[in-house]
Amino acid sequence: MQTAENNHSEAGSEGLWDKLLNFKIGTVPLPVYVFFAAVVFLAAHYGKLPKDMIGGFAMMLILGILLGDMGLRLPVLKDIGGPAILSIFVPSVLVFYGILDGPAKDAIFHFTGGKGGGANFLYFYIASLVTGSILGMLRQVLIQGFLRMFVPLILGTLASCIVGTGVGTLLGHGVFESFFYIVIPIISGGVGEGILPLSAGYAEIQGVDPGKFIAMVAPAAMLGNVTAIICAGMLRRYAIKHPESTGNGKLVRMGDDTLLPTEEKEVIDVTILGMGLLTACCFYLFGMLVNMIIPIPAPIIMILSAAIVKALGIMPAIVEKSAKQFYLFVSKNLTWALLVGIGVCYTPWQDVVAVIQPSYVITVMATVLSMISCGFLTARFLNMYPVEAALVTACHSGLGGTGDVAILSASSRMELMPFAQISTRIGGASMVVIAVILMRVFYAG
Repeated sequence: MQTAENNHSEAGSEGLWDKLLNFKIGTVPLPVYVFFAAVVFLAAHYGKLPKDMIGGFAMMLILGILLGDMGLRLPVLKDIGGPAILSIFVPSVLVFYGILDGPAKDAIFHFTGGKGGGANFLYFYIASLVTGSILGMLRQVLIQGFLRMFVPLILGTLASCIVGTGVGTLLGHGVFESFFYIVIPIISGGVGEGILPLSAGYAEIQGVDPGKFIAMVAPAAMLGNVTAIICAGMLRRYAIKHPESTGNGKLVRMGDDTLLPTEEKEVIDVTILGMGLLTACCFYLFGMLVNMIIPIPAPIIMILSAAIVKALGIMPAIVEKSAKQFYLFVSKNLTWALLVGIGVCYTPWQDVVAVIQPSYVITVMATVLSMISCGFLTARFLNMYPVEAALVTACHSGLGGTGDVAILSASSRMELMPFAQISTRIGGASMVVIAVILMRVFYAG
């Protein structure tokens, strides 16, 4: 009798343990996650969390896995890009209230590439995705995609300028403020590539400190990024209900879509991942070298050089395969961690809260929605998938590379990263130049 009771007790305890192991946070069993989280936070508490790759990865993965998993489970949020929203804004709130501070914050800053940081994980991530996704495409998809994407991008930019300025004016912000301080910052290409040069240009023309304009225009860019992330999540939901509207990461409709390789069919060969890592790093370094001669940002040179190499078919197939597989590894395992870094380093919560007033929010939303709607509606005339075309134009309203990652992550279409980068960087740089020229004309007048 006692033996039977002991066996029953052991069976019950084993059943509970099995249930705990089967419940996962992301891909990590719950008991293992709890143990790892305790190790990381104790290391941070006692000052043993290093400001390097180990410390940065540990803290960002622990937070990213939890927040990303919560975003996939919570009602409503899971349908509008919950993983991206939580992974960015919860760390931002934690930093604002001093909960995430000290060694934990320092490790994330240093590793991601924030103020005072040097590891530059953000650009490593972008280089991996851009190089791998371009080299992993079919040549005809690449060529047609780059040629066609500029039509919805240009039309969407015009629509966002007209609608955003019009709505802002009707709500009392005036034409000048609506256009230069709300609409243009949203589509200027991010903080480093857009907000900072834009603010410097405005300040030089008006003869004031650039800091004044950074504080004035940055909130619009951040709120526009949030709107684009939410829209990306809604587009993902729309694509599930209307599968004919999406190419599941492919921008251009092709007659042989059924023959295109998919991520699910890809068998990862771990022996070539190192080659893929080297390929991504070298394409970025090539962009840095060419930038010494040609004044074009290194990421743009990286994209163009990878696209030219792919279009010419001069890269060995094994190298293309390695780059694609490394990109798949990075996108599936490190995205949520990177979003945590974006929240800590590039999304100050006080700037987001400062713009929460109805007229301002409505103007920002109108700007972003008109951009995305234009991409969606023009796609059918260009033989493009509406969801993917809308997402590419949505990235023009994101915060540079960080925004591209968040928007495409919310839509589960990281394959669009090369097109998103072109949309953000070329589109953003063009708008900065145009805005500064117009500011000089109208402010002087």
